[in-house]
Amino acid sequence: MEDRFAHVRPWGERRTQIGWWHSFELPEGRTITGVCSLESLKTRIAQFPIPQQLTGKRVLDIGTWDGWFAFEMERRGADVVAIDCWDNPRFREVRSLLRSHVDYRQMDVYELTPETIGRFDIVLFMGVLYHLKHPLLGLERVCALSTDFAAVDSFVIQEKHLPGADVATRAVMEFYETDEFGGDFTNWAGLSLPCLRAFCRTAGFARVELRSVLEYGACLACYRRWESPAHDAPPGPELVEVFHSANFGINFQSRYDDYVTCIFRSPEPGLTRNDVKPEVSGYGAIPLATKSLESGLWQADFKVPPGLPPGWHEVTVRVDRSLPGTARRIALDLPLHVSSLQVRAICDALSGTPDRVDLGRGHWLSVWIENLPENADRNNVRILAAESRWPVTYVDPAGNATRQINFEVPQGLAPGSYAFCVAIGNYRSDPVPFDVVVA
Repeated sequence: MEDRFAHVRPWGERRTQIGWWHSFELPEGRTITGVCSLESLKTRIAQFPIPQQLTGKRVLDIGTWDGWFAFEMERRGADVVAIDCWDNPRFREVRSLLRSHVDYRQMDVYELTPETIGRFDIVLFMGVLYHLKHPLLGLERVCALSTDFAAVDSFVIQEKHLPGADVATRAVMEFYETDEFGGDFTNWAGLSLPCLRAFCRTAGFARVELRSVLEYGACLACYRRWESPAHDAPPGPELVEVFHSANFGINFQSRYDDYVTCIFRSPEPGLTRNDVKPEVSGYGAIPLATKSLESGLWQADFKVPPGLPPGWHEVTVRVDRSLPGTARRIALDLPLHVSSLQVRAICDALSGTPDRVDLGRGHWLSVWIENLPENADRNNVRILAAESRWPVTYVDPAGNATRQINFEVPQGLAPGSYAFCVAIGNYRSDPVPFDVVVA
């Protein structure tokens, strides 16, 4: 059977013979010749819109190996961190010869978070993706570290690798269980170009721009933010509501795969996913679904952008060429601080009659409570009554000392006297009596 990746094997053999993967120009005029020529290295980095002057910028080079890309970014003035999963003596040798100050660390891709290594203006992810058993997770790590832009350079499978699979138009990934990709068991995955672009978008990048397709791979510029609106851009849409797509609250956890649902008003007809541009604290997020709810009212669903710090974050939406519209807040990785809960009043939500609900007219109670945590929401506020949890349908946004909660009383509940308590975390209010009537 023909070896589809026969061309890869000589690269590894040559690296074993000469030791160097990258080539280098040294200050005294000497050169180091590696498997990758200086010309090829310069060609690869030139595919990306990286300025020649990077003073004041932080750059991370993931999978640095001998370090050519890291040292090139330092030459342009950047503060550079270079990581690899092993301590390469050739990197240290070149760093000494160049009198470099690149911060060199041994770390695995999956260890990389803003907490462990910080955030960077530019992240280089050159020739690493196909070495990962979990490529999408790796790209999510890259996105979380990027504040502006990531350069993604990766092998892509072509028609010659998978004849008849239509890899030019389909998002296809081929998995290599052992060493069938060029005799190297660290080569785990081959992605088609459409699949690579889709992975970058799914990882959290707002814009993914194909820069070039070279002989053995593709170069993608991945941006965290949407294009800047024009100076004469129209006003953005009114954001009516923002909530967690699964539990309807306003709290999100960065360690989970959480998604946001936003409801907004726009007179624009026939909006598609490509027209809607959500943002969270300025970071763009690609809508996974967009639909019309009624005339002028729209819904969009998107993933929480990775890498946001804990705290409150403003969500806005742009439509087509518009400015960001009105904002709503969500809470990310915020604990609940509860010291006490005081229920000040309750009434039938429809009639306003105090201390009772009339199931003949409706089945909602309104409650006014003091000392709710700022990030209290429909998911973390619990109404416990009649040995069950009753659904919370509304929680007043933070801002007032006393906030309203609406909850649903089961329609089949027999008339009589009952009591409920409000619970948040491990804290419960005192029982609150109320009557159920059917008028």
